[in-house]
Amino acid sequence: MRIVQLYTQARGGPVDHAFDVATELARQGHESHVVGPHTPRHAALAAAGVRTHLAQMPRKGDVLGAGRLGRTLRALRPDVVHCQDRRAGLVGRLWGQTTNLATVYTLHGVPDPLAHLVPGNAAVAALTRRDRVGNLTGERLLGGVRRSLTVTPCEALTTYARTHIGLPTDRVHTVHNGVGRSWLAPATSSTSAGTDPNPTAVWVGVMQPVKRLPALVRAVAEVPDLQLVLIGDGPERARVEETVRAAGVTDRVRLVGFQPDPRPWLDAADLIVLPSAAEACPMALLQGMARGLPVVASHAGGIPELVRDGREGLLVPTGAHAALRDALTRMAGDPALRTRMGARARTRVEESFAVEHCVRRLVDVYAEVAS
Repeated sequence: MRIVQLYTQARGGPVDHAFDVATELARQGHESHVVGPHTPRHAALAAAGVRTHLAQMPRKGDVLGAGRLGRTLRALRPDVVHCQDRRAGLVGRLWGQTTNLATVYTLHGVPDPLAHLVPGNAAVAALTRRDRVGNLTGERLLGGVRRSLTVTPCEALTTYARTHIGLPTDRVHTVHNGVGRSWLAPATSSTSAGTDPNPTAVWVGVMQPVKRLPALVRAVAEVPDLQLVLIGDGPERARVEETVRAAGVTDRVRLVGFQPDPRPWLDAADLIVLPSAAEACPMALLQGMARGLPVVASHAGGIPELVRDGREGLLVPTGAHAALRDALTRMAGDPALRTRMGARARTRVEESFAVEHCVRRLVDVYAEVAS
């Protein structure tokens, strides 16, 4: 099959997922393409046999950018276009409707005002009529176009899609994200994150309010000797820095910014933490598990589908400060527990959440929509 991964963001979980899927499709013998803005991973994609095509649409209302994406798709004449973010889902499905292209859209997550509609998530922002019309009604219309199917990366989002968007059961498929093969390769390097003898927790993502990073910093402040490395940037960075200063933990919390390859930092850490108020199937969590890290995370969205409480990590109620502090304290103080849970976490990814499992399921979806 000739399959295109369409994306409009330059980085983030959906982009990592799209590139891992494209690489695995090429390895399995499909004609694999990616269409979107340039990223540092393009050279590796080309080396893996994936054909890259540059086309940008940096804003939702960018009509010229939408035209560039559409013309590229029309020239490629793929069997299936897999739309990997919201703008890609809008443009790809509209072009598919007008040119009879088969499309698949992965609903990776929901806007913050709708987060509480996903089972397990907490309320993050006020829900307005505009949110309902623009996201629920709009997605219901887009999800109903001919020759199109919707994929979600967790059962929690599938429930949301069927219950709140109103998509028919046979138009929505759950396909959990899978991490690329390189994430399961042995560690080859380390960073200064691992030079302190005390245990280190690591967080990876975009610094947004939904990630509850100030709450994480305050919890770490109450766990003596626990170090914390925060990988990423975003609108909450200044607030996080102020919380670090106010909590008096500038010597134990490091903000290292966005890292194109966070693997060395993960390999130098002892656990991965994700205290979000809302999540779907977070790639950063799967990547940390693939590197053998045990988990401390909130019981939000699709996280319990990845991490079994007491086996691969410890799950805590969303927003529960004492529970988060206690879980971090327990994990930090028990190296044997970290070792056991970390080994289980890696095995869990190998057996259920590696990219080959994900792509085998996606190929079934592609064949269904293409036919």
